[in-house]
Amino acid sequence: MFACAGCGTELTAPVSRVALPVHADYGAWEELHPPLMEPATYAVAPRSTGSARRPWDEAEAEPAAGQGAYPPEHAVSFAPRGPVVIAPGDSRGMVLIPGKCAGYCMGIDGREGPNLACAGCGRAVATRVDDCGLWQAVWLEPDAVRRAPSGLPAVPVPAWDELDLEAYAVPPVELDGSWSRRWQAAVPVALAHLVVACEGRPVELPGPLAELVGATAGCLPAGPPVLTSCLAGPGTPVPRTGADVLLVPLHPVTGEPWRPPYGAAPPAVPLDIGVWAHLVLPGETSPLPASGTLPEGVLRDDYPVPLRPRHAFWPHHRAFADTLERLRGIRGPEPPDTPWVVGGEGGWGSGGGGGELG
Repeated sequence: MFACAGCGTELTAPVSRVALPVHADYGAWEELHPPLMEPATYAVAPRSTGSARRPWDEAEAEPAAGQGAYPPEHAVSFAPRGPVVIAPGDSRGMVLIPGKCAGYCMGIDGREGPNLACAGCGRAVATRVDDCGLWQAVWLEPDAVRRAPSGLPAVPVPAWDELDLEAYAVPPVELDGSWSRRWQAAVPVALAHLVVACEGRPVELPGPLAELVGATAGCLPAGPPVLTSCLAGPGTPVPRTGADVLLVPLHPVTGEPWRPPYGAAPPAVPLDIGVWAHLVLPGETSPLPASGTLPEGVLRDDYPVPLRPRHAFWPHHRAFADTLERLRGIRGPEPPDTPWVVGGEGGWGSGGGGGELG
């Protein structure tokens, strides 16, 4: 659990560390979101968050790089690095700070700095966020809290073959017919890693992703595919025919990508396990109705009707460009001029405007 660094008041329920979700920074504007973290878990963000931000033209390049930021970011956060995030329901011993609960329209967004104080000593220890476009969370200030043993036995980290993939799978379509916000963030994040792994060469996506993404102008390099990619992971071995790049799941606890258990393997591109598990698990085939006797594996055309999206897949407008810019080897004090690195004209990462591209 976490306790106040000043007086020792317990601030959380017992929690176990897991990987930071890839969609943590990417929500949907004008929408309320569920909690970012599962109950009894916590994660540590590698970069600083919070309201201690300065415009890029006022921030010096070297200190900004120390925060993991490079141009052309709009603003740089100089809050302490390594904030700890928990589900709001796991918070204990904290009270809201009057006058620091501002938000955009539907809740609190933390724009005025930490808004939760330790109930024991009054020290500012965390920030609660739950406004539109933000995943509900409590972010603990890393220099205001300390870890303390809960007295409970440690939760063992499951091996890959011990994971229940069906429990982790996330469907791409919500009940209201909108695309999953997690998919809208995870897919472009993986595609950014794919661009780097392929060194800018055109690549053919595996069937499920190719059908989902469709035309990827401005994201993946244009031209006839010269490389192939495939899904691989626990229960889905590397195909004998070979592939140039593997799309593999990220472990939900360690955050490490899956690796083949033996021999040399092609480069691995990490993909959110919720998206990966849905793509590889056997599920629904064609949602189209059929006349006469239904062949084996074809869905019935009566109730319940399979969930279908209302529109084409819309990736999050920042996830691809942000990820590509932060990957080591292409992101630095002087960003490269390669068009596909910055999104290209009409691409998902192209500048100007905050809308999403269908």
